[in-house]
Amino acid sequence: MSQKYDFVVIGSGPAGEKAAAMAAYFGRSVAVIERDPRPGGTVVSRGGIPTKTLREAAMYVSGFHRREVYGVGLELSTSEVLEVLKARARDVTGLVAEGVAANLDRHRIEYITGSASLTPNGAVAVTGSDGTAQILTADKVLIATGSRPFRPDTVPFDDPAVDDSDSILSLESIPASLVVIGGGPVGTEYASIITALGSEVTLVDAGPRLIPFADEEISDRLAEALTADGARFVFDAPGTTIRRTEVGLEVGLPDGEILYPEKVLFAAGRTGNVEGLGLEGAGIEVDNRGHILVNEHFQSSRPDVYAAGDVVGPPALASVSAEQGRVAASHAFDLHVVDELDSVPTFGVYSMPEVGMVGLTEQAARESGQPYAVGRAFFADNGRSRIAGTTTGLIKLVVGRDNKRLLGVHILGEDAAELVHIGQAAIHAKDDVERFIHTTFNTPTRSEAYKYAAYDALQDISGRRL
Repeated sequence: MSQKYDFVVIGSGPAGEKAAAMAAYFGRSVAVIERDPRPGGTVVSRGGIPTKTLREAAMYVSGFHRREVYGVGLELSTSEVLEVLKARARDVTGLVAEGVAANLDRHRIEYITGSASLTPNGAVAVTGSDGTAQILTADKVLIATGSRPFRPDTVPFDDPAVDDSDSILSLESIPASLVVIGGGPVGTEYASIITALGSEVTLVDAGPRLIPFADEEISDRLAEALTADGARFVFDAPGTTIRRTEVGLEVGLPDGEILYPEKVLFAAGRTGNVEGLGLEGAGIEVDNRGHILVNEHFQSSRPDVYAAGDVVGPPALASVSAEQGRVAASHAFDLHVVDELDSVPTFGVYSMPEVGMVGLTEQAARESGQPYAVGRAFFADNGRSRIAGTTTGLIKLVVGRDNKRLLGVHILGEDAAELVHIGQAAIHAKDDVERFIHTTFNTPTRSEAYKYAAYDALQDISGRRL
């Protein structure tokens, strides 16, 4: 059986969904192929949505963001806590998946459950879960199959106490102790969540600090905040080993220290989901991490086949993946709706406390050689933060010294991933930092910290900082 479409999309995550919706909106016939009966991809089933839901649930269950002021932590057993977290994650992921399904249905997109592979002539072969086969032909194909956790051969994932960021979602109990390998966003998020629930957590990373692409000051302050909550960090530790011995699960650090955690989470990198897609036979090139090589339009080495989202590599953010899909669809059908990606995307790390960032970091500004100034406003001085008891963190502005133009915004603290969009809008508008001074913010709000960070930046420029 063969069916013809204008556009066939393999994968229903953010890149696949948004690309399919754009093409369908402009009158193209579209089919989306997904192995999972439930749409949404990794971000819904195993990635961003479950992890962020666990974080929110952990904050409420532990009383984390109120306990110092109001002392209202809930007294639940660890088994009760875990069931609350998992139940909430199931509820939210179900609702988000329903939203994706509704969007596909609204655009009259055909949703086909099965495994897809490209044939040498560019058609798409689909094998259903019941073994039925069909061939789809299309003018354009988009591969948006996402990624999965990187699993090096040196890590014993066959040990039930060793997890990656997917399998840890199936925890049956909250471990008394956890070693996290990897200081990127995923490792940092899980380390903060499990620490908040009262476990002994050690995070180990080969690099010198958490979240290496973040502003260095923000990274250091985040580590300090998590250390104050009980987490431990071991940096500059390449070659860390994990093995099972008669004593138990052992994690060997380069300096000779041996840790004996109840659980290990390996969260150091991801690899593209390209197996079984028939890429080599179709003439599509990939790198050594399974990432499809694409140009600025997200065309692969085969012009009629596009790829977007995690399967093309970093930054592997749902927000950016969605825009990549839209750029790909726009180019594929000459729509000229979205011709390029946002030049200043925001980044969010949903740790406890949160991190939000956009634009140049202080070290990037310094390395560029351009004159710059820095302005800071600490949430400890912010009325809304004092009321809520969430006084950890700050808003940091990186500003051009010569023209006062806003270059970067870096936030640590409650709602950081939300607050950063104010700074993003100002950078897009090429505003100078005085925009915040002349803006009236509601009081008390965390947003008004922008005004005081702007004052601090101007004081740095004038040399009159108090």
